[in-house]
Amino acid sequence: MFQTDGYETHQDLLTPSRFEALAAHFETKLAALPAGRRPEHMDVPHLTDPALFEWLLDPDVLDLVESLIGPDIALFSSHFICKPAGDGKPVPWHQDAHFWRDSIDPAGDAVTVWLAIDPSTTENGCLRVIPGSHLAAAEHTGTDDAFFNQETEVDESRAVDVELERGACSVHSALLVHGSPPNRSTLRRCGYTMRYMPATVRFLAGDRHRIYLARGRDRAGNAYTPVP
Repeated sequence: MFQTDGYETHQDLLTPSRFEALAAHFETKLAALPAGRRPEHMDVPHLTDPALFEWLLDPDVLDLVESLIGPDIALFSSHFICKPAGDGKPVPWHQDAHFWRDSIDPAGDAVTVWLAIDPSTTENGCLRVIPGSHLAAAEHTGTDDAFFNQETEVDESRAVDVELERGACSVHSALLVHGSPPNRSTLRRCGYTMRYMPATVRFLAGDRHRIYLARGRDRAGNAYTPVP
């Protein structure tokens, strides 16, 4: 399914105890957000919270990633995307690779594991995807959105809602066109996105970002930050 559609889903990525520990860790981080800061913007939290490497480098997570991109794996990024009940922000249609093209090359080789901290449903703004759209780069144009400032046009009749139970995950190509609607429901929707790339991908961002060798060997001459 991943090769043909650009995404796939899995149940119970982590053991129950490890998942509950991550969920509890997230709740602590959410409670500590400064007043006025939107919870959708908890980007690259592992850069300031080394405890998250316990889950980002979990063998079960890396086994899933290895099955898709091979044994030499670099951790590229992560992001808690939490849409509060009632006013959770939408995410415009886009390809991740479009935003990463100045940081990694080829950006389209990266993948994202989207782990459901909460149940993710049509009602609370789950991920939506355009199956098969990962086969080519899409044009993006500017938007007024403060967070995703570019988007791409899609035929929404082709869109599929990726509903996930708590603890389940989806994994998608960096070239898959995806987005999500606002959360107008009474239930919060949070996912932890864990982003990886083959160690054949060249890292271009330098001091603007950090990457970590998660498994295997470097194949691109990259400089990796030691795992804390």
